[in-house]
Amino acid sequence: MKKIITITGSNSQKSINKSLLAYTTGLLEDVEVVPIDLNDYVLPIYGADFETENGIPTAIKRLDELFDTADGFMVSLAEHNGSYAAVFKNTLDWLSRVNIKVWREKPMLLMATSPGGRGGASVLQAASTYFPFMGARITDTFSLPSFHDNFREGKVIEDNLRKELEDKTAKFSKEQ
Repeated sequence: MKKIITITGSNSQKSINKSLLAYTTGLLEDVEVVPIDLNDYVLPIYGADFETENGIPTAIKRLDELFDTADGFMVSLAEHNGSYAAVFKNTLDWLSRVNIKVWREKPMLLMATSPGGRGGASVLQAASTYFPFMGARITDTFSLPSFHDNFREGKVIEDNLRKELEDKTAKFSKEQ
């Protein structure tokens, strides 16, 4: 059975990106889904001086070992002021100190959503450009605009967006 690691790029307990990920993983068949909650990995802010004095945090070593077991990744990013949420960027910075190829050259479905009409487009563009340098093999990207209008009762309700996400999820599945 394939193992898919999911990461919400937020530490919000009510993350709309977490809801999008839960819906999307429900579209997969015959996989083990391993959700990563960044709240389970409390980390100091990355800094070279801190790393020199204290080394790599144990939480990052555990997360890195878990990433080694993945057959693929689904990532849904929160957008804070047009970029990554600080908690996600900090985790990524720490992970890159253990292995610059954080994503292990594995397939990734990269998503974002937001309450606004752009659906996290800025963070999605930034990640699409940056993640391949960190070993992501992005199979596709998906942006869900206006989350509260297009997602209800645990699912994407707008037909065209739902079909687009289903198609991109199927493509991701084939890349495993």
